[in-house]
Amino acid sequence: MPEFYLPLSLVDDLIRAAIEEDLGAGDLTTLATVGPHVVGEGEIVAREAGIVAGLPVAARVFHVVEPALRFEAAVRDSDHVAAGAQVARVVGPVRGILSAERVALNFLQHLSGIASRTGRFVELVAGSGVRILDTRKTIPGMRLLAKYAVRCGGGANHRFGLSDGILIKDNHIAAAGSVTTAVQRARRFAPHLARIEVEAERLAQVEEALAAGAEAILLDNMPLDRLREAVALCRGRALTEASGGITEENVRAVAETGVDFISIGALTHSSRALDLSLELRLVGP
Repeated sequence: MPEFYLPLSLVDDLIRAAIEEDLGAGDLTTLATVGPHVVGEGEIVAREAGIVAGLPVAARVFHVVEPALRFEAAVRDSDHVAAGAQVARVVGPVRGILSAERVALNFLQHLSGIASRTGRFVELVAGSGVRILDTRKTIPGMRLLAKYAVRCGGGANHRFGLSDGILIKDNHIAAAGSVTTAVQRARRFAPHLARIEVEAERLAQVEEALAAGAEAILLDNMPLDRLREAVALCRGRALTEASGGITEENVRAVAETGVDFISIGALTHSSRALDLSLELRLVGP
């Protein structure tokens, strides 16, 4: 699998805030029970199969808490791992390992959970030509990491934020007065490289958006028969994106309607964390 770029400088404040939240004035239990010169090795192990994401973040957590720690990844982000596989190990002062453990695992488990769920959706639509997209439904402050995890799972990113593109949704249409008016206003405002996408729930809205010159149509919560009709209307005229109510049980059927993209908010707002653990053994006094 390819390696993906993660600019840690953009999330360093988040990492430090998470450490401060957990560590506070100090790890009372570890300071009380572990001597300052005890050295150990913590092995991070997958307790279930999945796709790994977030190793650079975990490494950064350990380094910030204790610069003397050495983090060694056994796999790469985007790699599939089996239950029982070693994901990484961290070697050095045990105090640092134990004080950083929870924050490092929180990031790694959460991001690996997103990557793993994305990977399941990608596998379910394999061969259809459809691309699985995320949305802006992310935990505040976590968007860059969550969207990185989606890419690690084989998905693609929708807009990162509101400034990245024009997506005219139902409330924009209501405020503008009509689909046509909203698209016309967007066309006058938009930079020439910006694509205009319009959300539609009914075929009449699809037809109006196409007539107004929309380049992509978000087909929201449409039943399969209506989706097929909408795709037929858009073919050769606009890209199509299905969204709303997408599950692992119905995603293949949605893909087979011929849409170009399927966007799934659940990838980033409710994926279950991948079960990972850190197992410690001493290697020094």
